[in-house]
Amino acid sequence: MGLFGDNAVSFWMEDLTGILERFPLLECPHKQDFFAIYSVEQAEGDIYIDNQKIKLEPQKVIVVRPRCISNININKAAKGKLICFTEDFFSLRYNNNILHHFSFLEREALPYIRLNDTQIARWETLQLFVDSEFKTKGKETGKVLRSYLNILLFELERLYNPLGTPKEHSLRQEKIQLFQKLIDQNFKEKKLPSDYAAILNVSPNYLNKMCKEETGLTAGDLIRKQIVLEAQRLLLYTTDTINEIADKLGFENVSYFVTFFKKQANVTPEQFRRTEK
Repeated sequence: MGLFGDNAVSFWMEDLTGILERFPLLECPHKQDFFAIYSVEQAEGDIYIDNQKIKLEPQKVIVVRPRCISNININKAAKGKLICFTEDFFSLRYNNNILHHFSFLEREALPYIRLNDTQIARWETLQLFVDSEFKTKGKETGKVLRSYLNILLFELERLYNPLGTPKEHSLRQEKIQLFQKLIDQNFKEKKLPSDYAAILNVSPNYLNKMCKEETGLTAGDLIRKQIVLEAQRLLLYTTDTINEIADKLGFENVSYFVTFFKKQANVTPEQFRRTEK
């Protein structure tokens, strides 16, 4: 979050007006380690999240999760807010597992929410309270901002999932969430389900059974899916050679990487880079 300045440590809020002039790095593809919520009142342009193009439109809230690659193209006169926070900031008061209860923060969730006139009025009112607290920095401002943030997240959950409430995850589901987080952090060195089963203190067979029942994919499938996603990011957003990408992803040789990628994506790395760019 240091791209917003030395004072941006775990929570940050900023107007969208002229944001690229103040923070030009946002225009370049980058991987961030924090959540970002773009609340658009009025804007022209697009935001890309892992190569998914999302149009910037009035009354749209866009969520960028940590470890995604994103960049934004937005006009100077845009209006709205950007709220950024780390998982650690939220978990100082609320158990960080609570973040997994919000369906709009899940891996496969749509990264945006459209608001109607009534919803946008309520949402903007809530943002005013957060903005005022962030700027005034009164007594115990961190605690107050965490409380406001919790309210904002629940409000987004209601908007994203109006027919239900935030999911109550079982212990088994929490373990799957932890497994997926561990994959994000360790997939370069650990590529076998047994590696993660040992960390999670379960047998490889039980880990595989949990994954299959909860996600429809095996533990190995989830690991391979993450490796392919990271490979696609490197192919699209860097000029690294295929050899360099294979090395960065922990493959012993490039031929094994090319075979692995083609089997998972149905195209070679070179074909993917050529057709997707």
